[in-house]
This record gives sequence, C-alpha cells and structure tokens, in this order.
Amino acid sequence: MWHGMDGWSWGWTWGVGMVHGLLWWVFVILGIVLLLRLLGRGGGASVTPPSAPPETALDILKKRYARGEIDKAEFEEKRRDLQG
Repeated sequence: MWHGMDGWSWGWTWGVGMVHGLLWWVFVILGIVLLLRLLGRGGGASVTPPSAPPETALDILKKRYARGEIDKAEFEEKRRDLQG
C-alpha cells in the first residue's frame, strides 16, 4: 500500500524537499538584493574623486582680502606675520 515508505522515509523526503526549496528562495532573494545594489551604484565601482589640498592660512587671508573684509595694509601685515 505505501510501497515501502514508512513514517521515517516520508519525513526524510519532506525535510530534504523543504530545505531544497528554502535554499532556492534564499538564492533568488540574494540575487535580487545584489542586483539592486549593483544597479543602485550606477553599475560600476565607486571611485572617490581626489580631494583638494587643505586650505592654508594664507589662502584664507587672500579670500578675505578679495571679499573686502580687510584692507591692503591689514592684508600685508597679516601676510608678513604668516610668512614669519
């Protein structure tokens, strides 16, 4: 009637089938997540642009003079102080 399949055999067959099905869905979901991440990045490796060198005190002083925050005499005085 059961063709040799007792209770343990059925349990084993169902267990393997469920694990196989679960692994299948895990791989499908992981594939979708990886695909979305790749598409979200623009499809290529992210490259950071080279950073500009840090701004020096003399650069800041020049900008202040250019904006008119300080006059020429103050600029020259502070420039001499900075250059030592």
